[in-house]
Amino acid sequence: MDRSAELSDFLRTRRARLTPDEAGIADDGRARRVPGLRRDEVSRLAGVSTEYYTRLEQGRAGSPSPEVVEALSRALRLDLAEREHLTDLLARPTPVRRTAVAPQRVRPGLHLLLQTLEQVPAFIIGRRTDVLAANRLARAVITDFEALPVPQRNLARYYLLNPEARERVGDWEQIAAETVAMLRLDAGRFPNDRRLADLVGELTLRSPEFPGWWNDHHVLRRTHGSKRYHHPEVGELHFSYEALHLPDDPDQMLCVYNVEPGSPTAEALRLLNSWPLTSPHPIALSTRQPLAGRARG
Repeated sequence: MDRSAELSDFLRTRRARLTPDEAGIADDGRARRVPGLRRDEVSRLAGVSTEYYTRLEQGRAGSPSPEVVEALSRALRLDLAEREHLTDLLARPTPVRRTAVAPQRVRPGLHLLLQTLEQVPAFIIGRRTDVLAANRLARAVITDFEALPVPQRNLARYYLLNPEARERVGDWEQIAAETVAMLRLDAGRFPNDRRLADLVGELTLRSPEFPGWWNDHHVLRRTHGSKRYHHPEVGELHFSYEALHLPDDPDQMLCVYNVEPGSPTAEALRLLNSWPLTSPHPIALSTRQPLAGRARG
């Protein structure tokens, strides 16, 4: 990934979405050739010179101080995920590692946790939205990841390339776009990740929607929210999800789909839990050969 180009595009798209009124800038009567704020307006809001901001947006200003990053974040009204992404893009580039990236492995205790969460769907995702482990109900509600080839056990790939996802995932367009934003955040953190670059290339070629979402430069770190699924056998399912970042495993996230006790969704999950899956063994329940351990990192 060309970090200078990424930084330039990110800053340009962030200032393009912010109107002068939103930024508290009075109309000076000059015609605007591009949407959003001009470079000189961003520089004034951030308290830096227009020349410096221009060089920064062009990737020619070196590594700015934390104070400048904070000032730019305030000027562009960045949220926490966007501030993190900006910091990643401004970090000094590291040499490309030629050794294989270590595979992500899920700790035995977390496999046990997934087994104990037997009444609701739960799964663990890692870098590039790889599905590292999932319990039985997650496989029944979303898709049976264990039945897929290892490289396809990935949420972004499922949402964007699997026709089943468009039928099963409620608010598909929003969920798919948010998942692309999660990939964007990872791209800033791991610019030398070859598997991430390959995934982005495949999605660019095969998904009509992906290029537009990717070029919007939106970034997202999931925390909580709601999800809807339409299951072909039990109908509509409504969840409130929690995305929990795991201690000692910063690149892994536990996602739990909670339901209201006694609700129609809870009853539907009870039925799903009583039926056999096509693939009878839960993903990665053997700590000797976890799902992610069978693939490169």
